[in-house]
Amino acid sequence: MSQKPDWLVAHGTPWKRGEPKRVYDNPWISVTEQTAIAPTGQPALYGLVAFKNRALAILPLHEDGTVTLVGQNRFPFADYSWEIPEGGGPLDEAPLEGAKRELLEETGLAAAHWTEVLRMQLSNSVTDELAIGYLATGLTQAAAEPRGDGTEDIARVRAPFREILDAATAGHIQDALTVAMLLRGYHMAREGLLPDALARAMLG
Repeated sequence: MSQKPDWLVAHGTPWKRGEPKRVYDNPWISVTEQTAIAPTGQPALYGLVAFKNRALAILPLHEDGTVTLVGQNRFPFADYSWEIPEGGGPLDEAPLEGAKRELLEETGLAAAHWTEVLRMQLSNSVTDELAIGYLATGLTQAAAEPRGDGTEDIARVRAPFREILDAATAGHIQDALTVAMLLRGYHMAREGLLPDALARAMLG
C-alpha cells in the first residue's frame, strides 16, 4: 500500500510540552521529566526516555529459506533471547550503513541485496525510539569470526524460516523486532513480494 487510507489521519489536539528537565543521561539514553498539557486539557507530568541511536533490525534470509539468528542473555528481563541481528546506529549515520555493520559484527555475513521493509515506533508511550527493518539477501560469509561489543556472548543458529516463525507465534521468541520482521517476511512471501523460489522455500 503506497497511499494512506482516507481514515488514517490525526484527530484532536496534540500534547503541549513544558520545559524539559534532564534527570538521567548515559551514552545510549537520556531521561527527561516535564510538565505537559494532555490532548484532553488535563495537566500531566511526563517522563520521556530519549534514545541516542536508531534501532536497526536485519532479517538475513538465505536462498534455501533459512534464517540466521543470534542468541544472547539480555539484561532487562534476565533471560535468554533468540533474535534476528539487531543493533543501534547513530542518528547521524545512514541507517543502511549501520545495518550492514550490525549484520557483519553479529553473524559474519554480508548481503548483496538490501531492502528496507519496516519502520516502527517501539514503545511510543514513554520512548522516542525508532526502528528500521531490512531484508538482507544474497548472503555470503564475509568474516570468519563475528565480533560483538565486548559485553555480548553471542550464539548463532541457522534454521528454517517457517520453524522460526512458528516459534515466534507460539511465544518462544518474544523480541519485538524479531516477531515483527518475521511477520513482515511472511506477508511478503504470501503476497508475491519476493522471488517465487525464495517464497516457496520460506513457506515450506
